[in-house]
Amino acid sequence: MTIDRYDRQILAILQQDGRISNQDLADRIGLSPSPCLRRVRTLEEEGYITGYRALLDAKKLGLSLMALIHISMDRHTPERFANFETKVSELPEVMECLLITGQDADYQLKVVVEDMDAYQVLLLNKITRIEGVSGVHSSFVMRKVVDKTALPVDMLTG
Repeated sequence: MTIDRYDRQILAILQQDGRISNQDLADRIGLSPSPCLRRVRTLEEEGYITGYRALLDAKKLGLSLMALIHISMDRHTPERFANFETKVSELPEVMECLLITGQDADYQLKVVVEDMDAYQVLLLNKITRIEGVSGVHSSFVMRKVVDKTALPVDMLTG
């Protein structure tokens, strides 16, 4: 599938307002509703749109501590990594897990918890007990400077 300017506009608008009506979306991009809806459905079917979500305010929910954790593994085997990834995926506090390179760590986790006590429980009772974890380095987020979920689809060519 080739993404054209209408598709890029659809993707950009839906990233900002996933609840926009098809009529309003069609009006904003200059298409009639039927072709607009067909394009949205095609973008969904082709996997460009993977879902729709509500974005929540972590602090209002009492999740006021965010940490970035660099994890080092003792052995670099597919089995070790697969086990770690399975275990860490089951932890609701883990918002993001990235396999990284260029650092002394193998993974970077982004976690949210209520406070330092909750962080200590997560780290000592869950993360460090995953088989293969040999090193942990934590950094705490003081504030978010840039916090985006939208991809820069306007920059795409085609």
